[in-house]
Amino acid sequence: MSMSDALPVSATSGWRDYYEMCKPRVVLLMLLCTLVGMFLATSSFVALDLIAYCLVGVALVAGSAAALNHLIDASVDQKMARTENRPVAQGRVSTRQGLVFVFVTGSIGLLILAVFVNVLTAWLNFFAWLGYGVIYSLYLKRATSQNIVIGGLFGAAPPLFGWTAVTNSIDGGGLLLVLIIFAWTPPHFWALAIDRLSDYEKVDIPMLPITHGVAYTKLHIVLYTIILIVVSVLPYVTGMSNLLYLISALALGAGFLYWSLVLLFDKNPNAALETFKYSIVYLAALFGGLLLDHYLMPIDYA
Repeated sequence: MSMSDALPVSATSGWRDYYEMCKPRVVLLMLLCTLVGMFLATSSFVALDLIAYCLVGVALVAGSAAALNHLIDASVDQKMARTENRPVAQGRVSTRQGLVFVFVTGSIGLLILAVFVNVLTAWLNFFAWLGYGVIYSLYLKRATSQNIVIGGLFGAAPPLFGWTAVTNSIDGGGLLLVLIIFAWTPPHFWALAIDRLSDYEKVDIPMLPITHGVAYTKLHIVLYTIILIVVSVLPYVTGMSNLLYLISALALGAGFLYWSLVLLFDKNPNAALETFKYSIVYLAALFGGLLLDHYLMPIDYA
């Protein structure tokens, strides 16, 4: 059966449908992390044209991968309240239209990165596209309850894109930024999975709260939050950042730990959603702290 066999037929698609398929809020957070990666890779300012080419290229490739995820998950999306109105699930965008959109946006994005940024950054974006759009969406998501942990590596790459865009090399600093997002992803998404537990019970996807129970998942959110706090202070420990960032990382980490403990001990019926929302603020503020620290309290390498 093809991806479109069980999908409803609806009105002609509009630009807002394609925009929604790109998961713009997720991509916006990715672009922030990419931008911070660019600035942290150098002690000087980054050329505006390089910033523009990099962000546009990364946005197009990321949007392409997100759109492919919409196509692959269309039949599942129809059964979940959170996703039932997505364009492909509702038939506003057909499988054929979606595939063309995926190909065009992805190809243009990779071309921009290869020509105007560098080939290394283009290749890294391609591998991330392949990892999330194909390996995670088609296989990992349905194969193991550790889907978010393993697949999180593909979504953690944006700061490395920014780093390589400036340096044309894969260095420890860029990889450390990837590690932060890699540690952040499980508690971020598991909180959402708990909040949307009834949705995931309707579909055959082995999310951790389904396979191991909510209590087990809550405990692991706390444990991964502790891991995240430890990882988040490594830029200071390694001399990559200064005191302003350390204070920011510890304060933000304390907030994340607070919400994870509220969730663990059932102190608030809305704790899962609040934890998820805070995790988004956390990541944006953490990378914002990195950026401010980089320019307000620069490291003296002399």
